[in-house]
Amino acid sequence: MMMRLAIILAVIAVMAGNAFAGEMISVKGGKFLMGSPESENWRSDDELQHEVTVSDFQISPYEVTQSEYKKLTGDNPSSFKGDNLPVENVTWLEAVRFCNAKSESEGLKPAYTIDGSKVAWDLSSDGYRLPTEAEWEYSCRAGTLTPFNLEHSIGAEEANFYGHYPYEIEENYFSQHKLTTKPGIYRATTIEPGQFTPNQLGLYDMHGNVGEWCWDIYAEYDTSAKTNPTGPESGTRRVNRGGGWNDFAKNMRSAYRAAAPQERRLYNVGFRVARGAIGTGIITSQAIQETSSKRKNILIAYFTWSGNTQGIAYEIQKQTGAEIFEITPEKPYSESYNTVLREAQRDQHRKARPKLKDHVKNFADYDVIMLGYPNWWASIPAPVATFLEEYDFAGKTIMPFCSHGGGRFGQSLTAIAKLAPKAVITEGLSVHYSGGGRLKDDISRWLSEN
Repeated sequence: MMMRLAIILAVIAVMAGNAFAGEMISVKGGKFLMGSPESENWRSDDELQHEVTVSDFQISPYEVTQSEYKKLTGDNPSSFKGDNLPVENVTWLEAVRFCNAKSESEGLKPAYTIDGSKVAWDLSSDGYRLPTEAEWEYSCRAGTLTPFNLEHSIGAEEANFYGHYPYEIEENYFSQHKLTTKPGIYRATTIEPGQFTPNQLGLYDMHGNVGEWCWDIYAEYDTSAKTNPTGPESGTRRVNRGGGWNDFAKNMRSAYRAAAPQERRLYNVGFRVARGAIGTGIITSQAIQETSSKRKNILIAYFTWSGNTQGIAYEIQKQTGAEIFEITPEKPYSESYNTVLREAQRDQHRKARPKLKDHVKNFADYDVIMLGYPNWWASIPAPVATFLEEYDFAGKTIMPFCSHGGGRFGQSLTAIAKLAPKAVITEGLSVHYSGGGRLKDDISRWLSEN
């Protein structure tokens, strides 16, 4: 009861003055705690909780749809086709260009000036733009302090995600009676925005469906920037928030931060638009694309447990002739499937870095690292994290490939992006289990596209 009362009071404070403005919702600015408390289960180290103030702004109640995107750009890059489905597979730069096109179509001054990878934002503009990371979290939370914008853990009837894996299932997989929210359906696709109950501000799908690009370049929080923070001026990754149709609930928390290169297309990331001046002047933001060596000495590095990833790695070697290296922990995981599930989530939960049995002695000689792993609990296995931290990936190209049981890459690409911030990351190859009869052709196509 006290929890419910606290949320109601917080929501009243946030919603004072809120109203629909055409297709946009006007959000009354204010102070809030951005990030997560140390007590929040499955929090990441980059979620340092700190007080932030945002000004009044407007935000769309829905994610941008494919019909809306195609009308203004003439293009529809989405992997799941449907006029009323959210657009996805758009780069951050394409989302920014859409914002400018939408502003021009309505006679508004565009917020952005785009010069290659450098984007300048006129803070006084009232044209359409991407929300800042702070505005996005403020809107998502709508006055709440809980992991999701609900009093309870989110379920498959409240959001579109990998519903088999609700919040805290990892440590309760074999004792699901302890879960506050039980496993639900997995739709394995995007759905039309607006099918679930909106949050307290009237915003739909802030958790799930597609992740949403934000303005900010990814970095540790600058806790000194307490009013309308806009992120650093340069970096290698852009932030996206909210999680998508294939994400586990832990990666849809209000505080969770995903990151990817701004030129990367992701089948589970789209965006929604915002409006509103937050000051005067112009800030310039440039996501630096790390340059890779012109040489193409290739190393295939992989971690395997069941053998699926190993089979993929050896087919890649057959087609490329590259050298191969198995990432092996000193202490092997159990051969029992049920036991390894527990061990894998334990290591992930503890952010463990298992010692590796063998090491790449001439790592500096390789320019391209084809990095393979199974999708374990929607991320990379802990030994792969050890591998990424052991070597200097600056200037190198990472080509990820992943075996999975239905969730594709999960948030493993974000994990790689954060652990190897100075590497170029190409399009990845996700393989369902061992790949079957299509594996050879799928690998050939992937190699050709990259």
